[in-house]
Amino acid sequence: MVVRPGDMRHRDDPGAPEASDAGPEANARLTGSVAAVLFVLLAAEGVTVLSIRRLLAPHVFIGMLLVPPVALKIGSTLYRFVRYYRGSEAYRRKGPPPALLRLLGPLVVASTVVVFGTGVALLVAPGGTRQELLFLHKASFVGWFGVMALHVLGHLVDTARLAPRDWYRRTRRDVRGAGLRQWAVAGSLVIGVLLGLLLVGRSGPWLAWATAHLG
Repeated sequence: MVVRPGDMRHRDDPGAPEASDAGPEANARLTGSVAAVLFVLLAAEGVTVLSIRRLLAPHVFIGMLLVPPVALKIGSTLYRFVRYYRGSEAYRRKGPPPALLRLLGPLVVASTVVVFGTGVALLVAPGGTRQELLFLHKASFVGWFGVMALHVLGHLVDTARLAPRDWYRRTRRDVRGAGLRQWAVAGSLVIGVLLGLLLVGRSGPWLAWATAHLG
């Protein structure tokens, strides 16, 4: 058997020919990593919903912590969408998600924006608008939960497969930019923590308003 020089690739060499530039696989890894983080944080947020008045401060903090990773996830998904429909050859070869998940995508994004938008607005809006915002927040949560459950189930296998790849030494160098993707995920969490610390203090006044007006 003849071995050509191009076949002698060293996995630990970041400049090896097999390492690809940022593309569909890099985008998929980023999306998978941030999706795994969101899965854990959303589960924690779900626990606070079970006793919202007693756990309002954690609910607010985790909610604010979620905002930057959610934005990163939406951004990575929209990037793939734009590249595919603008005719990028690499993204065309990879192909679109299954039809059902493509139909769910806009609903997931829209309901997520409404849920988080109304949640943030509840903390900063004047008291006169809180009743309406609370209704919208609760109503949008119901719709969001349904489409998100389908979305998570539809992507569960891919997320479990892709999320660790940038974090395992044996696979992280297969696609260039693993360090940048790790920093993007970590940076979104740092910004989220800062947002949480900034706004968690508003949970007390909001709870006082809810007790006075909602009983």
